[in-house]
Amino acid sequence: MQTIYAKPDTDSPADGVNVRSNTFAAPNGNGNGNGNRALVDALVGSRVYREYERAFSDMTGLPVALQPVETWQLPHHAKRNENPFCGLMSQKSRACAACLQVQERLCARAATEPQTVACPAGLCDTAVPVRLSDRLIGFLQTGQLFRRKPTEIQFERTVKLVEKWGLDASRETLRKAYFAGKVVSQKQHEAAVKLLTIFAQHLAILSNQVFIQQENAEPPVIKRAREYIHEHQVEELSLKQVAKAVNMSTFYFCKMFKKIVGINFTDYVARVRIEKSKNLLLNPNLRVSEIAFEVGFQSLTHFNRVFKKLLGQSPTDYRAQLLTH
Repeated sequence: MQTIYAKPDTDSPADGVNVRSNTFAAPNGNGNGNGNRALVDALVGSRVYREYERAFSDMTGLPVALQPVETWQLPHHAKRNENPFCGLMSQKSRACAACLQVQERLCARAATEPQTVACPAGLCDTAVPVRLSDRLIGFLQTGQLFRRKPTEIQFERTVKLVEKWGLDASRETLRKAYFAGKVVSQKQHEAAVKLLTIFAQHLAILSNQVFIQQENAEPPVIKRAREYIHEHQVEELSLKQVAKAVNMSTFYFCKMFKKIVGINFTDYVARVRIEKSKNLLLNPNLRVSEIAFEVGFQSLTHFNRVFKKLLGQSPTDYRAQLLTH
């Protein structure tokens, strides 16, 4: 296992898996797409994962999260055992962006084996790859820890970084949060990573079961329709267009899609786009208008209306809530 020090940024029914409510498209050749995200969501909702998460956190005092490959999200934000200093940093978009960049570098290096990265504040994060056959579907992550007791020199450097990021917090608040960070010895850290590696192998077996169950539960024509929708979600999609793509009449496809999926075609397409937008809203460098067009909406007004209908708040309010919790 390799440790990398990131440069400071200056700017199944079995195991309790509900496969019906966590349906996903078949994997594509490059291992990317909404299929990974939905599969990881199914695993996170499983009894096995919940029990492991609780046991790992109780034993180590560290946070743990299972993240899909294609995500833009801080894995431990507002979760159990979140480092208090990291919690403070998530309140400011520039600090949040710096943390996300560290996460991006970490996951880019952890595609084949566990990796650990130290952030500019001296805290370490670890990612362990979770694979389905030869396909990378996500990462088990832990961290927000010190590998050795932090020093006053480290703290002073961190204060200067925090000032650049524009976080409005007193020096005493920063000190209390920073030195409250958990210190983990080399031996303890290696043991924690070993546990995550073993569990990643278990999750790989479980994910294969979930995928097979899902493949058997959904008619191939609906699976192809989902794939087509995800591949073309940024375009103007019509019911007639998708029905034609799967060689069905518009009338029969409409009835069958709603029966199998549980919602009508229009609502499904809207939910696919909104789910992608939720992930993009975690990137503070993207404007809401950019995100609206990126996910397939033809106007910002329509995007705002659908977002509020599904989530009960505007995209701007949703983003603000994420960055202040």
